[in-house]
Amino acid sequence: MACPILGLIVSHSSFTEHCHNAVDELRTLRDVLRWSVSQFNAHKLSFGHGSDNAWDEAVYLVLFSLHMPPDTLEPFLDCRLTKQERQRCIDIIAHRCSERLPAAYLTGEAWLQGYKFTVDERCIVPRSPISELLMQQLSPWVEEPEDISSVLDLCTGSGCLAIIAANVFENALVDAVDLSPDALAVAQKNVHDYELEERLQLFEGDLYEALPPSRYQIIISNPPYVNEDSMQALPEEYLREPRLALAGGDDGMILVRRIIEGAAEHLTDDGILVLEIGNEYANFVEAFPHLDPVWLSTENAEDQILLLTKEQLEA
Repeated sequence: MACPILGLIVSHSSFTEHCHNAVDELRTLRDVLRWSVSQFNAHKLSFGHGSDNAWDEAVYLVLFSLHMPPDTLEPFLDCRLTKQERQRCIDIIAHRCSERLPAAYLTGEAWLQGYKFTVDERCIVPRSPISELLMQQLSPWVEEPEDISSVLDLCTGSGCLAIIAANVFENALVDAVDLSPDALAVAQKNVHDYELEERLQLFEGDLYEALPPSRYQIIISNPPYVNEDSMQALPEEYLREPRLALAGGDDGMILVRRIIEGAAEHLTDDGILVLEIGNEYANFVEAFPHLDPVWLSTENAEDQILLLTKEQLEA
């Protein structure tokens, strides 16, 4: 396997030797982080699974390897590391470079809005910007959060959005659906970790078909929506995630159509649908020219999350 190191194409064995030398020659935490960023840049890694740049990802992986919380960097930057500590750090950085695995699959965890979730290659890495809106209790669209008693999460994956919803809407019963039994096994672990078994129920099946007759005040969904052309151009890190959780067909709208078509039947009279479509705004407008949703903005997302009321869906 060829790896670009410092602008050169070198063999896998040369990269291994390079890593061995790093263990012997680096000394401080600052040294290891600088080396890590250099390797990420040299290997032209892609980011977006919890961090969006080489420095933040290096900090996360190195601190994880040192069994330190992710917010404890500054006081320890110039501390010397033992050889064993350097070895652990170099090993995980080398794995990230050579295998192009998202960092969360290397650590077995992902952080979203301060919540830690167990993850592995059976589910996509939690990163939906819907989480930011949930932390705001969907204000102003939800006027009285304590009155929310029923929430549905479609395409729940790891269960991250359903778990956040159950925490911010403390009186709600939450149902969460996914087609993948593998993803639901991960979600079940997270539900157990947050002790939500009494309020959060997981269903295996195809969207609404998996549910008993019921209506919800809020339906949220981060479904597969990546169009096929974009799927073909995804960086390798994203291709390590389950295709089932990403691919949305030729225009990205296969599941989006079905979610919208069935939402009104499963919403209360004052209910709302909050739906993520990523970078598929143009395809959404073409697929639904008659709809005029509210587009919800977050810190890093514009025209990626829409809100529709039951009245709009019925019309």
